[in-house]
Amino acid sequence: MTRTVTVGLDGSPESRAAAEWAAREAELRELPLKIINVWEPVPQPMAQAPLLGAETHQHWTERIPRETADGIRLRHPGLTVTVEQPSGRPGEVMSGVAKGAELLVLGSRGLSGIGGFMVGSVGLTVVAHAERPVVLVRAGEQAADEHEPDPAGIPSAAAPYLPVVLGLDTGSPDPAVIGFAFEAAVRRGTSLRVLHGWDLPPYFAYGLAADPYFDSHLAKQDAASLAEVLRPWRQKFPAVEVVEVSRSGKPANHLVDASREASLVVVGRRVRRRPLGPRIGPVTHAVLHHATAPVAVVPHD
Repeated sequence: MTRTVTVGLDGSPESRAAAEWAAREAELRELPLKIINVWEPVPQPMAQAPLLGAETHQHWTERIPRETADGIRLRHPGLTVTVEQPSGRPGEVMSGVAKGAELLVLGSRGLSGIGGFMVGSVGLTVVAHAERPVVLVRAGEQAADEHEPDPAGIPSAAAPYLPVVLGLDTGSPDPAVIGFAFEAAVRRGTSLRVLHGWDLPPYFAYGLAADPYFDSHLAKQDAASLAEVLRPWRQKFPAVEVVEVSRSGKPANHLVDASREASLVVVGRRVRRRPLGPRIGPVTHAVLHHATAPVAVVPHD
């Protein structure tokens, strides 16, 4: 079965931005694009209302994905685009759809000020349950946002891509997450910036005097660990320029800062099969809500 880049569409601005991003990604991967519009049946009392009859509801739910698909075909000639409209609860349907996708793309709604971005309950449910990588795209995302400015300083999708950023846990590095980031950099012809945040020394918590020698030792030790993890990947992907960044402090903060100059941020999600259900993890959760670039969440054991 041919895998697809699959995107969830509900007609919102964030889902339309996700559909455009998914179309560009499908072209990079040379895969077809599948648009999923989950049809939620209208409760019987509402279906009988004069302004929202069953036929009117069906008309609009069919029109939105059809017009979106037609627009994508015009902007991306040669890209195979299909539309499916399964019925059910969006979170459950999209989690199931992800199993047959190479990549699942969803939208996230932008908030004002420093509030970051709102990942709704559907998005969080899918990210927590999906067995395939999921990309969250913020509302308003444009192709030019993922590229460097042109020589005149004007945003342009014709300019080179900004770096791909990878948040890496050197204590338990997973090949699926690292490989996804390297391959994303290869497709975009750009560099890979690998970030690892390490904990501050204990004396910071107690207000004690800093020990510059000890701090330097920790920094060198962590940088060496990061370099060791990436050594075989550098050999496997010699064409990718890799920038290693090891910093003290919270990893999520570093990743959010780096997202401002990134085409894509890649983080992992450990698959935990526990009675309390799956979890996203604090770092990934924070990045999803505050990163300004699209975020790819890659599940791993």
